Amino acid sequence: MKMTNTTILSLALLMAGLGIPNFATAKDKQGVESLPAAQGLVTIDTAAPSKLYSPMIFGGFIEHFNDQIYGGLFEPGSPLADERGFRKDVIAAMKELKLSVVRWPGGCFVSGYHWKDGVGKVRKPVPDPVWGATDPNTFGTDEFIEWCRLVGCEPYICTNAGNGTPEEMKEWVEYCNATEGEYAQQRIANGHEKPFKVKFWSIGNENYGPWEIGRKDADEWGPLVDQCAKLMRAADPDITLVAAATKKEEWSLPLLAAAGKHLEYVALHEYWFGFQSRNMTPPYKDCIMRSEGPENTIVTMLGILDKAGCRGRVRIAFDEWNLRGWHHPGFPRKKPLEAGDAEAAEFIAKRDINKIHSQYTVADALFSASFFNSSLRHCVDVGMTNIAPIVNTRGPLFVHPEGIVRRTTFHTMAMYANLLESRVGKCAVDASQYGGGKNPIAVIDAVATVDESGKKWSVALVNRHPDQTADCTVKLGERLLDGTFDATILDGDSPDAFNDVEHPNRIVPQKTQLKFENGVVKLPPHSLAIIHIQ
Repeated sequence: MKMTNTTILSLALLMAGLGIPNFATAKDKQGVESLPAAQGLVTIDTAAPSKLYSPMIFGGFIEHFNDQIYGGLFEPGSPLADERGFRKDVIAAMKELKLSVVRWPGGCFVSGYHWKDGVGKVRKPVPDPVWGATDPNTFGTDEFIEWCRLVGCEPYICTNAGNGTPEEMKEWVEYCNATEGEYAQQRIANGHEKPFKVKFWSIGNENYGPWEIGRKDADEWGPLVDQCAKLMRAADPDITLVAAATKKEEWSLPLLAAAGKHLEYVALHEYWFGFQSRNMTPPYKDCIMRSEGPENTIVTMLGILDKAGCRGRVRIAFDEWNLRGWHHPGFPRKKPLEAGDAEAAEFIAKRDINKIHSQYTVADALFSASFFNSSLRHCVDVGMTNIAPIVNTRGPLFVHPEGIVRRTTFHTMAMYANLLESRVGKCAVDASQYGGGKNPIAVIDAVATVDESGKKWSVALVNRHPDQTADCTVKLGERLLDGTFDATILDGDSPDAFNDVEHPNRIVPQKTQLKFENGVVKLPPHSLAIIHIQ
């Protein structure tokens, strides 16, 4: 919550009424008292009903881009891989995250991908028109499903609504889920007698975008989704359907009018820094100032669902998100490269800029915490999110031939997936501002979770200030917290700190205890803390 002078005075009165000790104050030019730069009040309403959230909020995304698949999670011949070629260290890391759902095979890639090229015992390499590579097709549907089973996550397949057909989508569902028929027999012949039972399916990827193969206008998209959904449900009526959407009314309202009756989710994508063509390394402040962007996008989309009359039945799948967009100058494209295209080869080489570790700092970790807080606050309407990607490029896990590096965002995901309780409680945050200018952000962000009994709480507190300790007051029900509580803290010796191959553990979560005095706890600068309260 951004604080006006009225809010500041109200908060001061509330603190006084609660018996909170005096905080240092300053006066502005009009003589109105204002809070210090890093201070706030978190009020948890223990009497309000809590809400169950979906573990799919902590999901991932993987695409046939650069080394996300080949040389990432799949590397036959590596001493770190199993007999099928799956990197064992990657699987173990995904289990640390309790990874719940993974979307595949794209992304833009899927708009030129035909699933039949990637199944069967004889597979031919196919030029990828989108990213300019040649895909060997050694990792296809069967391998993706097997990898998901090894990790313990739900497979989520995105279909080709670019140069593919509705019939092709239907046949893909049959291959995965049918017990009889041509494509079920094909799956069985490929060594998989039992159906894969893939529940989650997306129709298309960013089909509103001019960069996408088979881009559709708004009046074309809804009828196409309606047609695809009917065919896919004829193959398996129990699947859960998602369709590419956007936070713009002119696209999503026609989609929902034409096909909303078939959908359980609309898919949103957002990267709060572009960087596709020109890579930059913005400072901590510029990164953290994007932290309230996810909340704004979710609220905007909920307004569209309300307007369409679909809210409560259709939920949001934020199935591509990250602070930083992938760097891919000169791409995506819509046809395979000509042989000897030197300019394209130079562009492709520049994708290695995504591997520079110093880009992934504490700012990325705290932005991700803010993203999860926003999704959890809206857990009735947000049922799935997928960080893009989960491995390599901008992902939380960096994979190289000798091992892995857990980037700062990996630790944020692990903390949220492992340390929170199963339900979201009602929580209000009043905080001073950071950043100045026209759009400052709250210096403190928080979400409160609780178990089914209502007695065990885990509260996530984020201090976004780069260099000031935050005095954060926490009120649980009718009492101010007082005493010492178990906690886990993620911060760094600098807001620009990062992990790399040489220093993989520079930033790791630390188990500790935090002391509250009359409700007040001191949160370290640029930190995420999860506190456990009985």
